[in-house]
Amino acid sequence: MLKTESATDSLLRPGELNQRLGKTMMLSNQEMGWNGIFVEQYQDLLNSREVEFPATSNHWLALSMGPPAHLTQKGGDRLHESIIQKGDSILVPAGQPSYWCRRGGICDSLHIRLKPELIEQIAEASEIDLKQIDFVNCFVQQDLQLHQVAMLLFAESQSDGVMGRLYIESLTQVLVIHLLRHYSTFAPIITSQNRSLTRTQLQQAIDYIQTHLNRDLSLAELASVIGISPTYFASLFKQAMGISPHQYVIQQRVERAKLMLLRTDLAIADIAVQVGFSSQSHLTQQFKRVTGLTPKQVR
Repeated sequence: MLKTESATDSLLRPGELNQRLGKTMMLSNQEMGWNGIFVEQYQDLLNSREVEFPATSNHWLALSMGPPAHLTQKGGDRLHESIIQKGDSILVPAGQPSYWCRRGGICDSLHIRLKPELIEQIAEASEIDLKQIDFVNCFVQQDLQLHQVAMLLFAESQSDGVMGRLYIESLTQVLVIHLLRHYSTFAPIITSQNRSLTRTQLQQAIDYIQTHLNRDLSLAELASVIGISPTYFASLFKQAMGISPHQYVIQQRVERAKLMLLRTDLAIADIAVQVGFSSQSHLTQQFKRVTGLTPKQVR
């Protein structure tokens, strides 16, 4: 059976996009308030489907999560035929129409849509001139790093963002910079080596983190403390500390939890909340990863 449909890529409410595609939406992050990025999982039980999309408003990344299938794609004046495998990725830039025809097997796919404004923010902070580059239509391609970051975002969607905004924003930045480096007409060199946070700026950021460990911190919040952009802050902080802001925050939460375990009689669940973890199990997971021990063992 071959079915032909068309669809648009507006910011639809959960459930609307799968109605237009004729697919079943298995998961969506649209109600989670992520900034400029939408992660959705779809499943299609039809053996064959033909879909033509008009130009989209967002950059659209699709990753196969199902069995092999024959796929015909058209983007601009290019036609591409291939056998799409699990882990393969497809990128359709904003403003470009596309045509897809799949034959064979259940289609299980992960879709990540990125707002152009988000790309611009990250590019500007990374000293990339967007006037010199454009995303290109990427047909079926294996990209292990891209797949790993996409799967981490997918896992966060499944867990309702349990790791917090700082982690999600960090993953989003890694994804966007990877796309800019490898899926554009110009491979930019991201340069921040000749700049660094002053000792005062670094101490201000660290003091703010220590004071607000119990909050769901974001890159924008931390960057505002010293008056620079979130992406630039992330780059310079890692340059100064050797680890990302998210990793540093996790380390500090674990260290504070360790002190409270040794010096107070508070329940482990209460300590988890006070140091900024979403639950006792989240604390235990990160505590064991950092120290090699569980909170109960330390106590």
